[in-house]
Amino acid sequence: MQSRVDRQLRALALAKACAACGARVRTIGHLTGLPPREALRLLFPDRMAVPRGRSPDSPEWYHGANLLHRAEASIVVALYRRLRDADFPAGEALVGAYRHYVGICQPPHRITFDRAFDLAAHTDGLWLTDTRSFSLVTCPTCHSEFLAAYGSVARSNDHCPFCKLVQRYGTDPRVQGAFPVQPLAAPSCEQLGMLVLLQVEAGPAARQLIPPVAGDHLR
Repeated sequence: MQSRVDRQLRALALAKACAACGARVRTIGHLTGLPPREALRLLFPDRMAVPRGRSPDSPEWYHGANLLHRAEASIVVALYRRLRDADFPAGEALVGAYRHYVGICQPPHRITFDRAFDLAAHTDGLWLTDTRSFSLVTCPTCHSEFLAAYGSVARSNDHCPFCKLVQRYGTDPRVQGAFPVQPLAAPSCEQLGMLVLLQVEAGPAARQLIPPVAGDHLR
């Protein structure tokens, strides 16, 4: 059992990680239990650096969002749910998922940390609400996971953002800009290994957005 000091240190470490991801004070408070004044004092000595703006309302936003926003939102929540399924605490899972999302998606990143928090909250019924508004469903065509209204069952790929990305890739400059193809002239062993790993782990639809490994045409 953790001591009070250990719990406080863990909360402070999580608060610092959230702030580094761009979290608002309100979001940090929900995730860590830190009072707003304490969070401001410890994390934002420069009051001009405090993140401001309207809090996200994801249940209304998601269903009207454009394709790239829905795809990136689905990526964040899928990463978060994988960490939760691996028994990571919710706060740490959200930070880890967001960092991973920022690392694998092309900037500018369309999902802020506060948006990711709001999406996770309305997927699991945590922090902000007891009501679940979203489910992660699996596309029967590409087998990628994407967000849908709670309780939905995907019987086709009609609402899968990843299938739509693949369909539009050849003609939509915005999609091409979000997932640019950068062929490797002379990839290192480490780069080849990462590409192989991505191709193995990605769903078939997402795999089409990953540059081919040298030598694939010989198989």
